[in-house]
Amino acid sequence: MKTSPARFVLYALLGAAVVFIYSTSWNVTQIDFPKLLLNLPKGQQIVADFLTPDLTAREKEVVTIEIAFPIPCGSVESSAPPASGPRLIANPGCAAEREKFNLEGFELAPDSDVAIRWQFPDGRQLTAIRTRTNIDGYFSVVVDARPLAASVDGAASRLQVDTATEVGDLGPSQALLDVVDAMMVTIFMALLSIVIATAVAAPLSFLAASNITRKGPVGTPVYYTSRSIFNIARSYDPLVMATVFSFWLGFGPFAGALALTVVTIASLGKLFSEAVESIDHGPLEAMQASGANRLQVVVYGVIPQIVPDFVSFIIYHWDINVRISTIIGFVGGGGIGYYLRQQISAFSYNQAGTAIWAIVIVVMAMDFLSAEVRKRLT
Repeated sequence: MKTSPARFVLYALLGAAVVFIYSTSWNVTQIDFPKLLLNLPKGQQIVADFLTPDLTAREKEVVTIEIAFPIPCGSVESSAPPASGPRLIANPGCAAEREKFNLEGFELAPDSDVAIRWQFPDGRQLTAIRTRTNIDGYFSVVVDARPLAASVDGAASRLQVDTATEVGDLGPSQALLDVVDAMMVTIFMALLSIVIATAVAAPLSFLAASNITRKGPVGTPVYYTSRSIFNIARSYDPLVMATVFSFWLGFGPFAGALALTVVTIASLGKLFSEAVESIDHGPLEAMQASGANRLQVVVYGVIPQIVPDFVSFIIYHWDINVRISTIIGFVGGGGIGYYLRQQISAFSYNQAGTAIWAIVIVVMAMDFLSAEVRKRLT
């Protein structure tokens, strides 16, 4: 079968359009597979940290030692370090701004975490480097002489080193305790939003049901107005609402709960109204024929039919709100999402992994619970 010239031209144009769209998408998304391969070790380490959550820990004994470090040289008289015992030695003993120098620690706690920070003359602190001592209690790192650490009025900034040594019995880590606390906030944010949204959406859904309201010169405008309000509210993403409330009320769970409530009212209102519209009209017609008014028809003919669907939608939306609330935390909505953002920003990937696994476990549990409830109601 021969292809007509017109059809051939059409296929050629479609093929050219596909190639154009694909090439444009490739350029816009800045695809760079060589970069992906080059950074594969970094990605593997991040994924490994996420897969090894921080669950247990021992109490740590922290010991702090410090030395004065003049920036620039001559701004403050340098002091000689001790010859023995736990000590820090900077080489050279002073530096100009933005110069690098070597900092060594001797006879510290062996095989311990080390946090090196600047203690500025005005009392502020800035963590510079984290490292670890070897089995001999020694470490060596290269430090930048930051302009912020410059001497002020004859007072030099000090380099402080904290060595943390594990002591005591194994117990839950601080990250695990923080994640449990943040996860409870997330669950109750979702629960509060679903309760308030149900109380608002349930009565409003009858106004947006065509078989109940869209009758007469008054009911028809009420129906279209209600549907329009639900559709407009549903068009706003929860992240947008959370951002608005966070700037309005400040970062925290209250802003996140309000954002979830607004979005859930619109979503539940639409689902509830569709459930009302799908009821069996036989009982309603029988009640109307027997002389029942519209309120009696709704109370005794509509509500008994929609209760199972309403409960199912409520449980399902609680599950959805738990998932969404983990995301809106990234824009200041509180809960586990806010904690996760903090840990990722601080490059604490093990602690972030603890939060991710908690989210996975809770979402799976909520999904199982909602599925079981819906199964028993249908």
